[in-house]
Amino acid sequence: MPTTAQREQTQKIEQLKRETLHALIGEQLIHTLGEPGDLLRVDVRPLWENYYRVNVLVGADIASPRIANSYFLAADGEGNILAATPKLTRQY
Repeated sequence: MPTTAQREQTQKIEQLKRETLHALIGEQLIHTLGEPGDLLRVDVRPLWENYYRVNVLVGADIASPRIANSYFLAADGEGNILAATPKLTRQY
C-alpha cells in the first residue's frame, strides 16, 4: 500500500503532466492561429477524455479580458490538435 508521501508525489506528477499537456495544446493553437498583439493567455479546459474547450483571451490588461476566439478541440496525449470546431485558420 502506497504511503501518503507516495500518493502526494504521484498526484503532483499527474498535475504536472496535465499542465504540460494544456500548455502544449495552447501553443499548438497559437501556432496555427498566429498570436494576437494583445494576447493575455490561452485558457485550456478539459471536458472529457481528449476533448477541450480552449479560449483565447485578449485585452489591454488582465482586469478587462475578452474572449477573441473559442474552440472545441480534440487532442492526442502529445498535445497535437486532431480536430477543432470551428475550423482553425490563420487569423493573426
